[in-house]
Order: sequence, then C-alpha cells, then structure tokens
Amino acid sequence: MKNINYIFVYIALIVSFSVFAQQGKQNKADTLFNKFSFVKASKVYQELIQNNYNKDYATRKIADCYALLRDPKNANRYYKSVVKQKNVPIEYYYKFAQSLRGVKKYEESEVWLQRYIDSGGAPGDNDFTKNVNFISSVFGAKQQYFLDKVRFNSKYSDFGAFEHDGQVYFASSRDQGVATKKLYGWNEQPFLDVYVAKAGTRKNVDHSAKVPGDINSVYHDGPVTITKDGKTMYFSRNNFTDGVEVKDNKGMTNMKIYRAHLVDNVWTNIEDLSINGDDFSTQHAALNSDDTKLYFSSDRPGTHGGSDIWVANINPDGSISDVENMGAIINTKNAEGFPFINNEGVLFFSSDGHVGLGLMDIFATIKGDDNNSIVDIINLGIPINSSTDDFAFTMNPNGITGYFASNRRGGRGSDDIYAFHRKPILHVEGLVTDAINMTPITDAKVTLYDNNDKEIAFMLTDENGFYQINIDRNQNYKIVASQEKYIEDYRDFTSKNIQTELTTITANLLLNPISDVVKLAELNDIYFDYDSHDIREDAALELDKIVDLMLNDYPEMIIKIESHTDSRGTLSYNDKLSIDRANSTYEYLINNGIDPSRITAHEGFGERKLTNGCEADTDCEEADHQLNRRTHFIVVQME
Repeated sequence: MKNINYIFVYIALIVSFSVFAQQGKQNKADTLFNKFSFVKASKVYQELIQNNYNKDYATRKIADCYALLRDPKNANRYYKSVVKQKNVPIEYYYKFAQSLRGVKKYEESEVWLQRYIDSGGAPGDNDFTKNVNFISSVFGAKQQYFLDKVRFNSKYSDFGAFEHDGQVYFASSRDQGVATKKLYGWNEQPFLDVYVAKAGTRKNVDHSAKVPGDINSVYHDGPVTITKDGKTMYFSRNNFTDGVEVKDNKGMTNMKIYRAHLVDNVWTNIEDLSINGDDFSTQHAALNSDDTKLYFSSDRPGTHGGSDIWVANINPDGSISDVENMGAIINTKNAEGFPFINNEGVLFFSSDGHVGLGLMDIFATIKGDDNNSIVDIINLGIPINSSTDDFAFTMNPNGITGYFASNRRGGRGSDDIYAFHRKPILHVEGLVTDAINMTPITDAKVTLYDNNDKEIAFMLTDENGFYQINIDRNQNYKIVASQEKYIEDYRDFTSKNIQTELTTITANLLLNPISDVVKLAELNDIYFDYDSHDIREDAALELDKIVDLMLNDYPEMIIKIESHTDSRGTLSYNDKLSIDRANSTYEYLINNGIDPSRITAHEGFGERKLTNGCEADTDCEEADHQLNRRTHFIVVQME
C-alpha cells in the first residue's frame, strides 16, 4: 500500500512539474515574439504544440511567426489549422487569405478574404491583382504605428529628427531669417544645417535654432546622433574641413561622418573619422545602446549596390575599427541608408531595393537564434510607409514614440518630419493569493474571457502565484482564477481608454479555501499496521504537515479526527482499536503544539465505514485491507 501511495504522489509531482515547465515555455515564446525573435519563438511554440499545451494559442502564434519571417508556405500550413479553431479572431481569416496568395492560391485566397469581410472585417486598400509584398500585407491587417503632429516643419526639406534629453535635433534646408542663402544646385534649396528645438514645440524654428558651435558649415550638415551621456555628437557633412571642399575624381563632393564634443554648451573640436574617404560617401551615423558600435551608410568599396549599411566598433580610446558590411539580407543592389538601433538591438533602415509599398520604405531586422545574427527583414507597413519615400526612422528610449521623414502628399515641404507613437504589447498580470493567510497559490488556473464569456487563453500561476497573459487594447475582459481546494475568484477589467504608454494591467485575485473539503492543503489520511495503533513513520510525516499547516498557514483552522479499522476481528475489538488510533493521532498533534480546543472530536468508528467492499466474508488483498486502516481529517472551520 505504501508503494502505491508513493507512486500516486510521484505521478502527481511529474504532472505538476510538466505543467509548470510548459507554462515557462509559453512565457519564453511570448517574450521572444515580442522582441521580434521570431525564429526562436517559432521553435518554442512548436514544442508547446507537440506537448498539447494551449495548442490553439501556440498554433496561432507560430503561424504569425512564419508570416513575419516571410515564409508563406509554413505560414499557410499553420493558418489552415488556425481558421478551423472555434471562436478564432476574424483577423486570421485575413492572414490565411494572404498566406494563400503567398503560395499562389489566388482563387482560394479570395474566398477567405470574402469570409473575412462578411465576418465584419474591413477589406483594406490592397489591390489583390498585384503580387504585393506579403509581409506588408500582414502588417497592414493590424495597424502598429500611429502618426502625431509635428509643428516645426517648413516648406523646405526637414528630416533626420533625433530626440535627446527633451530636445529634437534635425536637419533642415529652411535657413529662415537669413538674408543671403547659399543654394544647393540639385534642387535649388539652401544647404542642410542642423537645428535643435524643444520636443513638442509649437513655435516656429528659424536660424536662431541652429545648434551652437562648429557643426554647421556652408555645405550640407546633418543628420546627427548623440551619445547617451550627451557629450559627443556624430554628424554627416559634405567633405569640407578647415574651409576646404574636397571633390572626388568625378568632381563630386562626397559625404563624411564627423565627430564633435560638447564644451561649455558649444559643439566643437570637430574630428574627421578614419572610416571616411574622399572617393566615396559615408553618412547617416547611428549608435547602439552602449555607444560601442557605429552604424552608417556608405558606397565604399565592397558595397552591394548604390549604398549599403555598415557597422564598426568604437574603441574605448575613441578609435574606430573592424568596419563590416551588414550583409546581403539587409543590403541590395539598390540604396540602403539611415540606420537606427533601438534599445532592444533591432536595426531599422530605409531601402528602395526591398519590395515595399512605394519608393523608399522603412524596414526592421529580425534576429536569429543567437540573438545577434540577422535572418530577415520586415516592412513596417502603413502608416510609417507610403507610396513615396519614407526614411530616417528613429525611436525614443521609451520604445513607444519616435520620428521618421517622408515626402508623401499632404506634407508642408519637400520632406517633412512625422512623429509616431506605437501601441506596445499589453498584458494583464497579477498574483493569486490565499485569502486567509495571504500566501501565493501555485498552479492556480487563470483563465481569460472576452466580453461574451468566450475563453481566450489560460495559464497556471508560478511558484510565486504570478500570472501574465497578453491582451488586446480597447476590449472588455474577465479573468478567473480557480484551484481545486479554493473557491474561484474573478475580476472584470477593460483595456479601453488607457494610455498608450501603459503596458500592464494588474488584476490580483484572492481565493478563499473551500471550508468543507476533506483533503484541504495536504490533509491526507494516515494509515496503520494490522492490529496496531502506533504512529508509523510515513504517518508521522503527514501529521507534521498538518501541524505546520495549522500553526503557520491557517492559525484559525479547526479539525476533527475520525479513525477506522479493516473488517478482520470482532466488532467490539475493532471499535476499541479505532478509538486507540484516534487517541494516538490526537496525542501526536497535541504533543507537537496544536491547541486541544482546535480539535473538536477524535472518534473511532471501527469497521463501520469501510472505503471499499472488503467486508469480513470477502476475500481481499492485503493492500485493500490497508486502505481501511486509517485516520481521516475533516476541516470544521477555516477562520
């Protein structure tokens, strides 16, 4: 009998550990997905599918991974399963339609697109007679970025906005307020200078807002980037130093990246960097999060096409080394430029060589398994990109707001700066806690429902009673926590009308113990040897758990004790033996610190309450008789 009990406990532990492991995998997969690590995420979601854990959810997410990896074949395979799910969000009809186009099943695609429209989805602006970019179409199905007004644009060219310490630095050819302007022959506009304005300003920005110091020259200057400490600036400028303009063998003045230092609030001590050359252009500087790498665009030798994205190391002494081309996944035979690295290490850049929505589009890179290599790119979609040139994307440290430039219709000048805000991933999270002793409840099932009481997802709490589930914005939800030893609790909450910057909604849940359950929180039966009332070693372990529970976890809990025998022996003898077993149990608890007033009764019932059919005239195995030689605990009161 002892071995059987151990087997049951062992199996229960295996199941518990397995569920906990799967929950950890789902959290890992979601984190990878949110950080654009779609290759890694897809592998973890695949493991969840194989283990049949939240299979519908994992299938939807792995389909999205393949779509974002521009793999229509695999995306189509998983979306085909997704659209068969009950209560699947209708946006997956659209995604399935797009994946069908990716594998050239155009007629079937139109059927699912119509189903999407009939279910309430908007048809969108895509012309399905064209072989449009697959990723752009998927991104267009659900808008990720939203535009905000910028009030300091001019009728000239404005671009390259970069925000630092509440100030926006940008390049502009406005030169407003200056009587004599030197014009750039290419477009008859003034040459670019670097300006600075307070972020969000509504005031006009004229020549008085040019950055102080030696940054601006008589030729093109800008855009810029600044180190995190605000003391060093990297900026683009025509090959012009000490009043001398240098031309290449074709008579062109190329671009260079220079470095300046802030001295007494003035940018000075201009340095010509070693990565520059007179016969090619180097421009569009960008820094990684710790200012140890410099990204730039250049048509230097080794370039794939018009211009490429390159990277170099910035050494502690300021020298620059190990110049490296970013490779063919990013660079094409056409032009790539304006790199930018956000705090997550994602590279954004502009290109007219990758398939997009228009001329020059803005793209983001996708990392591989090692979190360093780049395996693919994605188009940022509408409204960041348009049918014209879109470029010079930057993101603020908050990861939510930023800027880009475009020459799209509706702007004020030839190139205009646009601000954006991004709606980040939103999730509901909280703690599930015992209402009596405020301790965390492990392995509580937390289920998320929509406003129609349809289940969306579920998860189990970790060892700290914590849960976290990704949710959509502008929706009403209900979250329910349950555990077999507790009364379930729920919370209604909404993600409507919340701040864009908000990424977390907290919903803590308190569970009250079920007061009439027999086996509350490890109150397991204890067992006795044949014709004995001695407390066995395994029984002592269980009694020690009850002592700890009553002293530390539930100081108000009251119990009663019921002891029993098997059917062998006379009725009167078994009555006395069961009373002896009840007394032994009672004395063990009292001797280990339990107040006698917290045990309302300790009684013996002999063979009157057998747990099975092993009566006196029945031929039973010893293991079956053992199940009847027991002491049973009943919770009378919890608080």
